[in-house]
Amino acid sequence: MDQSVVTVKNFTKTYGDFVAVDDISFEVQHGEIFGLLGPNGAGKTTTLECLEGLRQPDGGEMQITGVDPQREPSKLRNLIGVQLQTSGLPDNMTVEESLNIFSAYHGVQPRHELLTRMGLEEKRKTQYHQLSTGQQRRLSLALALSHDPRLIILDEPTAGLDVSSRTELHNMMQELKSQGTTLILATHDMAEAEKMTDRVAILLSGKIVATGSPRELTAKGSGMTKISVSTEDSILHNNENTFPAVTPHGIKEEYSIYFSTDPGPTVSAILNHLASNNDSLIDLRVERPSLEERFLEITGNGGTE
Repeated sequence: MDQSVVTVKNFTKTYGDFVAVDDISFEVQHGEIFGLLGPNGAGKTTTLECLEGLRQPDGGEMQITGVDPQREPSKLRNLIGVQLQTSGLPDNMTVEESLNIFSAYHGVQPRHELLTRMGLEEKRKTQYHQLSTGQQRRLSLALALSHDPRLIILDEPTAGLDVSSRTELHNMMQELKSQGTTLILATHDMAEAEKMTDRVAILLSGKIVATGSPRELTAKGSGMTKISVSTEDSILHNNENTFPAVTPHGIKEEYSIYFSTDPGPTVSAILNHLASNNDSLIDLRVERPSLEERFLEITGNGGTE
């Protein structure tokens, strides 16, 4: 289904003379995971807070499945689920009480299986302030999912999570996507964004400076593909070796390292060179430029392409 769940047109938000978000537009399609990326102060949180109905835009339009977040808050609350970076739960409220209250607010039966899924089953009677940071994050996610919303907004969802909880969260995100739920992910973790998102928008100083899938964005960058080669006789350590489309190579431990603008011919030439010199390949690694490298390239030069 090609359907916009979130539509943002010419959105602007100012605080006095400071322009936090400057005339941005984007859409989030049904059933996709959309990443909102940017350094601190780029405008991510402001954008999310306006989508959540917590702040009033100073210009432009926002809609979630046709609902205006500011004008129709009663309709909005059952459409979205939000996991914030910080929770406003009372310190003495138990895990079970918080789930029951959130469920009552949305008019649904408590989904206690969410506590089991998030590893909180044994913490039902535990007060919020007694939970670890990771447990608090998992509870926040369970509450965001409690009413089965059409759109889930995740603001740094894996902060404070251990490896197991992080993996479970990623699995849950993919499961929700497969069920047709739409997700917006705001994160500083570029590896997470590259792994999980279908498309991203990169914000810088209140403006969108790049959009597209992680693969599309990395393909547009100036970064080169890294090729690491280890061989039995290490003949590639000879600095006189030249191969097509590479910069001068370096050596790290037993590996010869090449940076190539066209990895196909480079790898082919390296393998032919090894064969002609009777050297045996031990390990070959080809790593394309990462989203993090592309992000740093974009944000480091002010967003110019």
